[in-house]
Amino acid sequence: MAEHADRAAQTTHPAYPVGLRLAGRRVVVLGGGQVAQRRLPALIAAGADVLLVSPSATPSVEAMATSGEIRWERRRYQEGDLDGAWYVLVASSDPEANRAASAEAERARVWCVRSDDADAATAWTPATGRDEGVTVAVLTGRDPRRSAAVRDAIVEGLREGTLAAPQHRTRTPGVALVGGGPGDPDLITVRGRRLLAEADVVIADRLGPRDLLDELPPHVEVIDAAKIPYGRAMAQEAINEALIEHAMAGKAVVRLKGGDPFVFGRGMEEAQALARAGVPCTVVPGISSSISVPGAAGIPVTHRGVAHEFTVVSGHVTPDDDRSLVDWAALARLRGTLVLLMAVDKIGAIAEALVAHGKDPGTPVALVQEGTTAAQRRVDATLATVGERARAEQVRPPAVIVIGDVVAVAADTRVATAGAPRTAAGAVPAPADADPTGAAPGRG
Repeated sequence: MAEHADRAAQTTHPAYPVGLRLAGRRVVVLGGGQVAQRRLPALIAAGADVLLVSPSATPSVEAMATSGEIRWERRRYQEGDLDGAWYVLVASSDPEANRAASAEAERARVWCVRSDDADAATAWTPATGRDEGVTVAVLTGRDPRRSAAVRDAIVEGLREGTLAAPQHRTRTPGVALVGGGPGDPDLITVRGRRLLAEADVVIADRLGPRDLLDELPPHVEVIDAAKIPYGRAMAQEAINEALIEHAMAGKAVVRLKGGDPFVFGRGMEEAQALARAGVPCTVVPGISSSISVPGAAGIPVTHRGVAHEFTVVSGHVTPDDDRSLVDWAALARLRGTLVLLMAVDKIGAIAEALVAHGKDPGTPVALVQEGTTAAQRRVDATLATVGERARAEQVRPPAVIVIGDVVAVAADTRVATAGAPRTAAGAVPAPADADPTGAAPGRG
């Protein structure tokens, strides 16, 4: 009767939330199965002195023991295993051992989590998430799925900046070069989205994910990089000066670019200018359109038995242009995939050069315009026909061009991808091309 009364009291009162500081303190885990595999990383991260007692363990748990992150005694539970413990996780497949360990924990006044019987536990494990030094822990009694859903909603809101949680710490002014991905706003990295939410100033390329700008708080100053006045100076130099000026004024600045900032995005030029000016700079990589856009159109840039390599090339100047640094003869000899960025208006000349250097004129080609966006479309051709086909279909930047047998691999495949709708084989979508003059960086 007393035991039932104790349980009733525990289940009618809410749990008291508390953060345990377990660094250097003994924690005992009984059982080396899936529950332990999920819980151990957080205990290790907390610095706990973890003892695992279990006859067996999953490969992941065994790896933690092998690396020295935990101690493992390969046996069943014994009375006295909880001596000196501050916290115990009971998660074995032996009901009798679980009950005995729980009873020992009760006698020793050690907080005990039971994976097999929440009502018999003296502690519950919350659904936990972390973001930028904030730990979110959610308990909803006997509804762990709801706990996880609430946790996920809060953490996502913090990461995306949609949950208002101002930081009252001093921020270090500087510039973050953020790769915005191929076009779909959902394809920016978590860190990139977080830095946008914290920015005072955002200097954006036209190829960056524009929809993200609408989500920014009203106090954020958004500057279109294409409209920065530069007089006699080059546009890139003017952008560098704007980054430095705002950062020197004590503001958190985000330079939002399409794709990845270091793939035809002039990101290193900006990083070097900031370094010379003594401005702190953080680089946040982005998903490159050279891979993601073909993927969104159902084209793998590599495929077993078809292509063992892929090469990404800037096509902003023609092969016969003195400024070109590309060895087109060498590219024509490659058997793998060739991905061209910023090449829409030069594709005719590029195709002619590849064929002249020995590439099969029947090699499949796909042009993917506005990839990963609702406007995505795909146009298929061959090296012999791509120049005329691009003109006839009025393909416009931004577009990614894929040359190689991988284009034909996806002919009978329909793949659900982020952002873009599925289209017929004759017309596709893709992002990642720069100004046809080559004056602006591309969506890398």
